[in-house]
Amino acid sequence: MAQIKSVTILIVIIVVTIQTSEAEDYKVGGDFIGWTSFPPGGSSFYSKWAANFTFKLNDNLVFKFESGSHSVVIVNKSNYEKCNMNDNTQIFNKGPTKINLDRIGDFYFTCTLSGHCTSGQKLRIKVTDTTSSSVTGKAPAEAPSSLTGTGVSVTTPPPQSSAIPMLATFSLLFITICLQVFVSILSF
Repeated sequence: MAQIKSVTILIVIIVVTIQTSEAEDYKVGGDFIGWTSFPPGGSSFYSKWAANFTFKLNDNLVFKFESGSHSVVIVNKSNYEKCNMNDNTQIFNKGPTKINLDRIGDFYFTCTLSGHCTSGQKLRIKVTDTTSSSVTGKAPAEAPSSLTGTGVSVTTPPPQSSAIPMLATFSLLFITICLQVFVSILSF
């Protein structure tokens, strides 16, 4: 009976560890709306959408749009607030676009097509550190004024798991199994 209980606990630990260690893909605007100008709810739509999630390091944003109809550009805070797209070096015109969030701090996105940003097609998110155990960790870094070296990588193929979370998962699994074997030996 004790072994069944131990195996059950081990399985629960494995499942929880695997579920919490993987990066997630977030479809900006949800499955039905996507990345569009004049979103329902107006200029606050994407802010309200983002407020429903906690974005973690190495998560991905998927901007779903038709190529030629919209774009995604990464901007700094000032350009985000002013809907200024003149200083951009990274413009993504091919939809869907997947952007990896590989730094902690604020990210700002908008569409470059005329009138789209001012109609509400812009998004600000904050990325948090998954290893932080307290809510009052380091203050996030300000978005850079230049896009050179922002730490953002963009891909269009399907997502691939990160090796670091997977290594952590298997390390924890190995330690759990070793402890389980040790407890079993002691119980004889």
